[in-house]
Amino acid sequence: MYLERPYFKTIKKRIVEKRNLIQVITGPRQVGKTTMIRQLVKSDIMPSMYVTADAAPAAGSIWLSGIWNEARLKLLNEPSNEFLLIIDEIQKVDNWSETVKKEWDTDTFNEVPLKVIILGSSRLLIQQGLTESLAGRFEVTYVPHWSFSEMQTAFDIGVDKYIWFGGYPGSTSLMKDEDRWRNYVVNAIVETAISKDILMLTRIEKPALLKRLFEIGCYFSSQIVSLTKIQGELQEKGNITTLSLYLSLLQDAGLLCGLSKYTNDAMFIKRGSKPKFQVFNNALMSSITDNTFKGVKSDPALWGRHVESAVGTHLLNSSIIQGFQLHYWNENSREVDFVIEKNGVVVGIEVKSGKSSYNEGMALFAKKYQPKSMFIVGTDGIPIEEFLSMDVLSLFDV
Repeated sequence: MYLERPYFKTIKKRIVEKRNLIQVITGPRQVGKTTMIRQLVKSDIMPSMYVTADAAPAAGSIWLSGIWNEARLKLLNEPSNEFLLIIDEIQKVDNWSETVKKEWDTDTFNEVPLKVIILGSSRLLIQQGLTESLAGRFEVTYVPHWSFSEMQTAFDIGVDKYIWFGGYPGSTSLMKDEDRWRNYVVNAIVETAISKDILMLTRIEKPALLKRLFEIGCYFSSQIVSLTKIQGELQEKGNITTLSLYLSLLQDAGLLCGLSKYTNDAMFIKRGSKPKFQVFNNALMSSITDNTFKGVKSDPALWGRHVESAVGTHLLNSSIIQGFQLHYWNENSREVDFVIEKNGVVVGIEVKSGKSSYNEGMALFAKKYQPKSMFIVGTDGIPIEEFLSMDVLSLFDV
């Protein structure tokens, strides 16, 4: 089955409203954005036209204006006087935001009731276009990676398999053959995202360095690693500023980020801290290793890293949707795995998958920052399966 995600209901509700704002749908590759639009079209909510900028020629702005005129023509022939234009991969059109602004404003001035949805998988480029040209004319729906509860509902995936195989719905049929599954994730998802959402659309002087940073970051997901240390181990060296930029681009593509250390000191620059690498989807962590699900599951230390990373993916994707900040904290080798903050309220989270749940870092953090709550996930705490299914915002209410 294919799950009807909550973002579908949001878009459907907004589209039936009177024409007011351009609907922007963005998010990582292979999370179901286009499938969601197909569901919308099949619901017969109104006549529509779907195009993708994958097929756009070099003179993209001319192509985009032509598509818009075609939609206007179709609208004229609709008795209902309603029509929806859907443009996928919009970021591939040069100066797309200027063209969209011109066509949208023309329709507004002429009172043409043409409604518009645009989709894109490059969050950075979409946001740049929106802020530069389309201020006051749009609202964004971010579609994140699939959560454990969604994968369980749609594909009957158990928690251990979710921790290892992650949340790409298109990979579920390949899980019985790990080599085939790994090739799919690496080639169909990672390589496509890096080549089309980063290298094709952003000037990257050292693409090999970016790819190597991605591999190292995935391998060390849920661990704190200095960029200086990574710089020293890379064959193709780049300075710290370059590595930070590349990590930012990987984050905008929904692949990998570096969490900053928590502090309540406004004078402290969080970006100066060592990053805690965190993948957006645990499939990215598992796919870059030569190990197997069975092999990692039998190694408590390795499995613990995958468990912590899975908790991190849940927190990271939830933070984008729900608007809270996600960090880690450590001091003198004492650590709290995750710190979440919203409207000045702070909550600490420690992940434990071994025999003992004791952690000196939690006591030190509580004494220093007086968080509202502290939670253990795993051993002697909230069961992993329960935590991966819960609404993270509920932690702020305890």
